[in-house]
Amino acid sequence: MGSIQTDGPPAGQTPESTRQIVVAGAQLGPIHINTPRSEAIDRMIKLMDDAHQKQAKLIVYPEIAPVTFFPRHVLEGDELEQYFDREVDGDAAKSPHLKPLFDKAREYKMDMYLGYAECTGDDHVHYNTVVYYSGQVDKVISKYRKVHLPGSFEPYKGNDVTNQLEKRYFKPGDLGFQAFRAPGLLPDVVTKNSGAKANEGDTLGKGDAIVGMLICNDRRWPEAWREYGLQGVELVLCGYNTTAWAPELLGTSKKTSTREKAKEEALFHNKLSITYNSYANACFSINVAKCGFEDGRYPLIGGSCIVDCDGEVVVEASTEEDELIVAEIDLAMCRRGKEKVFAFERHRRTEHYGRIVGQTGVVEPELL
Repeated sequence: MGSIQTDGPPAGQTPESTRQIVVAGAQLGPIHINTPRSEAIDRMIKLMDDAHQKQAKLIVYPEIAPVTFFPRHVLEGDELEQYFDREVDGDAAKSPHLKPLFDKAREYKMDMYLGYAECTGDDHVHYNTVVYYSGQVDKVISKYRKVHLPGSFEPYKGNDVTNQLEKRYFKPGDLGFQAFRAPGLLPDVVTKNSGAKANEGDTLGKGDAIVGMLICNDRRWPEAWREYGLQGVELVLCGYNTTAWAPELLGTSKKTSTREKAKEEALFHNKLSITYNSYANACFSINVAKCGFEDGRYPLIGGSCIVDCDGEVVVEASTEEDELIVAEIDLAMCRRGKEKVFAFERHRRTEHYGRIVGQTGVVEPELL
């Protein structure tokens, strides 16, 4: 189990910093297709209990946390709908299956990133969703819906395959990448009640923590991180369910010639995505997996970790089971990157970036 970093201050922390916070990632082991929701929720609450004992103020759960990763299966009707949760009176905290988690977070005054499959509206529109609950104000203060949906609509052919059918079951997220401030997560912050204004020189990096949220495949897309970076993000939260190997792809390249090699590559790409983008946007990130063999045959990688604003892994899970990783981080460290190498206002050249937002697919240069 990860532990709070107590051997002196975190790297780069100054003695006078007041932007220190203990955070936790709640990795989950396998949740099978026949695992009762109540059992999964009990496991999640146990991890929250442990986080509270370690004085964590924020806990991050995986993508679609309380249920199996159902997009690998071809499902319809009630068999599919059982995995989705609806808001009650516009509030995810009142959703019957999820309510025990919010109740416990409320008891502990703990902030929570919670991923779930969302059903919204009378027409049953589905999203892969996460909400941020603030234990300080007892309210869901932000919602994010996964933008970059991987896979296909139609299942792969064959009996021994790992389907990825998120395009079949979810709409692409429609809320964009909106950063937000987490109230009360840090002590002694500058607020507008004092007459201070955002984006002035003496308030930069001194207000409530600036947070952004991603889900799984989003972490591979630097555009998503940069959207948050341009809002001064200090902490990015990301839950994931990522296949360790896909049987139908084994042997299609030398790097995936065996299960072991494929899994090694999947873990490498996971860490590459989160360490580089944390560095390139001068922010911390908490990245949390649901992992292990679900239903004894569908492999998901672990690798849950907390990464600092220089791209260094602070603490990493050591198992593929339920495991809590905990670290004390200092958001004041973000200022170095934001004011030097990645001082966007000085160094970005947007006149040359038009292709990024004006073009979707690849257009090669003309042939010679």
